[in-house]
Amino acid sequence: MSETTSTYDVVVVGGGHNGLACACYLAMAGKKVVVTEALEKVGGMCSSGYLIPEAPQHLVHPCALDLMSLRVHPMMPEELDLARHGFKHVEMTPGYVYLHPDGQSLAFWRDVDKTAAEIRRFSEPDAAEFIAFMKIVNAFIDMAIPMMRVDPALKNWGAKFQALKALLRNKHLKPEIMGMLGSPAYQVIMERFEHPITQSALCCLLGAAGPITNEGTGVYFALLGFLLRTGVGRVVGGMQQLSNALAARLEELGGTILLNAPAAEIIAQGGKATGVRLKDGRVLNAKAVVASIHPKNAFDIVTPGALDRRAMVRVALAPANAHGGAPLKVDVALRGQVSVKRHQAMRSDGLDLRKCVLLIGTTEAVLENFRAAARGEVPTLPYMWNTLPSAVDPSQAPAGQDIAYLYPVAMPVKPAEGWDAIRSRVGQQVIDQASEYMDGLKDQEIGRRVEASPDLAKRLNVHNGCVVHIDTGTTRSGGMRPAFGLGGETLPVAGLFFGGAGIHPGGGINGLPGRIAAARVKRFLGK
Repeated sequence: MSETTSTYDVVVVGGGHNGLACACYLAMAGKKVVVTEALEKVGGMCSSGYLIPEAPQHLVHPCALDLMSLRVHPMMPEELDLARHGFKHVEMTPGYVYLHPDGQSLAFWRDVDKTAAEIRRFSEPDAAEFIAFMKIVNAFIDMAIPMMRVDPALKNWGAKFQALKALLRNKHLKPEIMGMLGSPAYQVIMERFEHPITQSALCCLLGAAGPITNEGTGVYFALLGFLLRTGVGRVVGGMQQLSNALAARLEELGGTILLNAPAAEIIAQGGKATGVRLKDGRVLNAKAVVASIHPKNAFDIVTPGALDRRAMVRVALAPANAHGGAPLKVDVALRGQVSVKRHQAMRSDGLDLRKCVLLIGTTEAVLENFRAAARGEVPTLPYMWNTLPSAVDPSQAPAGQDIAYLYPVAMPVKPAEGWDAIRSRVGQQVIDQASEYMDGLKDQEIGRRVEASPDLAKRLNVHNGCVVHIDTGTTRSGGMRPAFGLGGETLPVAGLFFGGAGIHPGGGINGLPGRIAAARVKRFLGK
């Protein structure tokens, strides 16, 4: 294709949900915006499709599925009026249920007392401790939420006042809050709770955020707080409907989306970003560029020499699955429906476990999985989050059939043998382990899809296959995300902005990084 040139106010590189949200906010402000997306459709990690050739009517979610963060921070879909464009989500009640190998189960309800009642079946002291501990977690959440929603580059007096009020209300808990945040999550769990099922349930829940034995991982208890406060939702019709709604809203606002349009260069001249050159030769001139892709991948395509070497290294070495572990994804299309007979039979409340996310593993399995992954070895003990999207939304599979979503949390990013040598074998191992809890998973299989972190990295252009771009932690939050000096209002190249999960407040489906980036661009263009 011959080189052509177009001019915009802003080019957004990456058509994931954050990039689309950023573009919508800018278009609402009257800016001429274009989104460039390398793939044939928008969505990135926030997508779904019919990806198993043998099962063309089974909808696969190759990455994100649950809505938790968006329920905590619901501003983006409300402000962009996405419901009018087909976005709808339903709550799962309860969202997550832990399945112990002995057949017992523990549901995390959207209610502290109701969840404590689950724990009381195993340990009265643990139930009492859970109620007391949730006061500490909720106090932390009350302080954190106002600060999560704002740009850490600004003064944010209002948010700070809200956080201060929460702190003053709970000042008697301050030592406990600080102790929780500064400690390994594993230590907090083991010192506060005594029953193996309580311990295992909490370890399996928090392990989704990363290794729970590292210092400062007490911040992972935010996951527990959010789960009990706002619950978990699913997009009706699949996650692609959220991305499609954002795309429809953007086009309604006059924005442009270019598909199959990978960026080759973020053009920087004279210390300023001046546009984007696509791999097909087209040049998109702009006053500002938002990179909603991984920060390292963004810096890698900035005009050579435009960025200081130190900044390049700082982003390149920002932790992304730095502990050596990453989720594996196995999707299985089924000709019938899965049941959870053994665990279902041991419950007396009639809860339909098919409609929940099933946390499988033990405390020992969580620890073993992360340690093995760090060594480049495939874990032997089952630790995974499994669910049946078709149980909540039957439209996602043919009538009377299921699609299974299997999510081992910690597999090696770089196994010693290489993923090409072991992908098939490990995929079968995951299915075998899951079938011990999910009846019908093996004997009703039509087809499967297995994707490891290098596959995700290649498909979605995300460094090291890290689904949250930069590992979650207290040292990589606020203005320190993705790295020192690069999480604020400006980058070393004027007019270039990060706008994805690599900036505050991080990963999850909520659109806040895109919302923050859009506000930064508007301030820049207003100068």
